[in-house]
Amino acid sequence: MSTLSTVKPYVIGLDLGGTNSVFGIVDSRGEIKATTTIKTQGYATAEDYVDAACDALQIIIDQVGGIDTIKAMGIGAPNANYYKGTVEYTPNISWAHDSVVPLAGMFGERIGLPVAITNDANAAAIGEMTYGVARGMKNFIMLTLGTGVGSGIVVNGQLVYGSDGFAGELGHMIVRRENGRPCGCGRCGCLETYCSATGVARTAREFLMTSNDSSLLRELDIDDITSLDVSLAAAKGDRLALSVYEFTGEVLGEACADMAVFSSPEAFVFFGGLTKAGDLLMEPIKRSYEKNVMPLFLKKPAQFLVSSLGGSSAAVLGASAIGWDLQTQGNNE
Repeated sequence: MSTLSTVKPYVIGLDLGGTNSVFGIVDSRGEIKATTTIKTQGYATAEDYVDAACDALQIIIDQVGGIDTIKAMGIGAPNANYYKGTVEYTPNISWAHDSVVPLAGMFGERIGLPVAITNDANAAAIGEMTYGVARGMKNFIMLTLGTGVGSGIVVNGQLVYGSDGFAGELGHMIVRRENGRPCGCGRCGCLETYCSATGVARTAREFLMTSNDSSLLRELDIDDITSLDVSLAAAKGDRLALSVYEFTGEVLGEACADMAVFSSPEAFVFFGGLTKAGDLLMEPIKRSYEKNVMPLFLKKPAQFLVSSLGGSSAAVLGASAIGWDLQTQGNNE
C-alpha cells in the first residue's frame, strides 16, 4: 500500500439488496470495521433513498475517524452498470423500477468520494474470490439466492461484464417456457420466480392449493408464508415442505447444467438467505445437475459450494474491493 493508503486506510462497501442495504467500512485486509443497515424499499424517489443512506453512513464514518480516513466507495446493486455508474430498471426496487438512476454519481456528490458500482452478485463474486471459498479459482459462477436471483460469472479470473455492463443476469434465464410465472422484469418463467426466497414461498402456496396433503404450513396464513417457514417445516420432516425444496433444487440444477455449457466452471458458489436450508436445497440441486448436464462436463464435475462469508459479508467485501480498484485506477477524480 502507498503512503496515501496509510493516510486513508478504509473504503466503504455497500450491498444494496432488494430488501436491505448493508454498509461496511473495510480496511485493506478485508476486515469490516463498522457496519450499518437501512431498508432499501419505502422511498418515493432515489434521492430520498440516498438521503437516508448518507444519514446512516455518516454515523459509521464518524466511528472510524471521519471522511478523511475513507479513500473511495464501492456499491453492489441489482441491475447496476459498472461502465455507466447506474442502476437501471431494477425489478425489485421501487425507486429504480422504471428509470435509470445515476447512483454512483449521486453518492459521490453527497459524500465527496470516488464511487464505483457493479451488479450485486458481481460484488459477491469478487468478495468470494478474494476472501472466501472461491479463493484461488479463476472460473466459477456465483448465484445469490435472495429476494431475487443474481449471478456473477468469473472466467479466466475476470468478471464478465459484456458489451454494455449487463452480462450475467442469469436470474432472468427463462426456465419454464410453458405457463411460466410472471417476473418483475416483465417476462414469464424466469429462474428467480422459482429459485429465490420469494419463489420458494410461491411454490409452497401453489403446492398447498393444488394438493390435499397434510402440512405444518396449513397452520399458517397462506398469504404470509415465507421461505423460512418452508425451511422450518422441512427440517421437521414435513413432506410438502420437502417437496418444495426438491422442486426448487430440480429447477436450479437444470439451470446450472445449462450454465456449465458456456463457461465450464470449476464451481457454483451459492450465497444468500435461501442457502440456510443447507442440504435440503443443495442435494436436489446436485442430483438435478448430474441428471441434466452434458456428459462432457461430468468428467471433471463442478463443485457446489455455499459461501463461507457470513451474512452480507461477501457482497460488502466485494463492493469494497471495487472501491479499492477505483481509487487505484484514479477514476472519477
